[in-house]
Amino acid sequence: MRGRWRRWLVWGGIGALAVALLAWAWMPRPVPVDLARAERGPMAVTLDEEGETRVRERYVVSAPFAGRVLRIDLEPGDPVLAGTTVLATFLPADPVPLDARTRAEATARVRAAETALEGARAVRREAAAELDLARAELDRLRALAEQDIVARQELERADAGAEVAAERLAGAEAAVRTARFELDEARATLGEEGTPGPAAPIALRSPVDGVVLRRLRESEAVVPAGEPLVEVGDPAALEVVADYLSTDAVRIAPGQPARIVRWGGEGALAGVVQRVEPAGFTKISALGVEEQRVNVWVDFEDPREAWEALGDGYRVEVQVVVWAEDDVLRVPSSALFRVGDGWAVWRVEGGRVERREVRVGADNGLEARILDGLAAGDVVVAHPGDAVEPGVRVEARQS
Repeated sequence: MRGRWRRWLVWGGIGALAVALLAWAWMPRPVPVDLARAERGPMAVTLDEEGETRVRERYVVSAPFAGRVLRIDLEPGDPVLAGTTVLATFLPADPVPLDARTRAEATARVRAAETALEGARAVRREAAAELDLARAELDRLRALAEQDIVARQELERADAGAEVAAERLAGAEAAVRTARFELDEARATLGEEGTPGPAAPIALRSPVDGVVLRRLRESEAVVPAGEPLVEVGDPAALEVVADYLSTDAVRIAPGQPARIVRWGGEGALAGVVQRVEPAGFTKISALGVEEQRVNVWVDFEDPREAWEALGDGYRVEVQVVVWAEDDVLRVPSSALFRVGDGWAVWRVEGGRVERREVRVGADNGLEARILDGLAAGDVVVAHPGDAVEPGVRVEARQS
C-alpha cells in the first residue's frame, strides 16, 4: 500500500511538471521593442539643404580688345595684389593687310581727303582776308564817326559785318580741322608712313587683393575682345549659397541663425542668413521632377581660422534654424502614430503598453515636441510594430 502511494506521488509530480512546462511554453512572451524616454531639453527645427561656398566678390579679367595674349604663368592659388600683380600681358592686334581693291579704295579716300583739306584751307584764307578787310573798314568808319562825317548807322553796319566775317573765319578753321582728321583716318586705313605704329604691350593688373581662382587661358594665343583670361578673388571673403524649395524659402528670413555641417572639418560652423533672393528658378531634380528653387545666402559667423580650409566652390550642407526652444518635452518622432486626426504613443507602464493620445508641437524629423499627454520620464515604444497592442507585455530589445 505504501509503495502504491509512492508511485502515485511520483507520477503526479511528473504530470504537474509537464502541465507547468506546457503552460509555460504556451504563455505569451514579452514583445522585444526599442524603448525611449520622454525628456526635457533644447530642441530646434531646421531646414536642411546642400550648398556651395562662393567667393563674395570675384573678378574676371578679360581682353580689352582683340589681340594676342602672352602665356600666363600664374597658377590657381597664387597670391595677387591690387594694382601690382600682372595677371596677363596683352598685345593689341596689328592692322589687317589690305587686298588690292581695298588698298585702291583707301588710296582714293586719302587723295579725296587731301583735296578736301586744300579746299578747306583756301576757304579759310578767303575768310581771313574778308575779316581783315571788314576790320579795316570798321576802323576807317570809326575815325570818320568821331568827326561826325558818317552816320551812326553805317558804323553799326560795319561793326556787324566784322563780326560776321570773324564767325565765317571760325567756321573755316573748324572745316580745316575736320578735313585734317578725315585725312588722318584715311591714311590710318591705308597704313601710310607717319600713322601710329603697333601699340605697346598692355599689362593687365589685378583689381583686388586675393588669389588666382581660375586660369581661363594659359598658352599664348590670339583672342577676341572680351575673352576671359583670369579669375581672381579674396578667399577670406567667403559665403555659402544653397538653393531651397520655394515652399521652404518662404519660412527663411535674413538674420536667422544657420549651421554649416558635413563640410569636411570637425563640428558645425555657425552662420547667419544674409539674404533670400526675391526671384526663383526652375531646376530638374535627380528624379526628373521640375522644382521651383530659391537661392539663400549664408555668411560665416565663426572666425576665419575655423573654416580656412574651405575654398571657392566647396560642397557643404546648410541647416537654417526656423524654430528653437531651450526647454521642451520631447520624444523620438518615430514613437508617434496616427489616431484619427491626432497623434498617440505607446506608453510603457509595469512592463505592459497602453495607448496614450498626445498633442504634438514642432517636429524636426528626429524629435517631436509634446505639448500634452506625457510627463518627463515616461517610457514609450520608439518604433512600434504590428505586434504592439494595448496590454501587451514588452521588454527592451537587446542590442
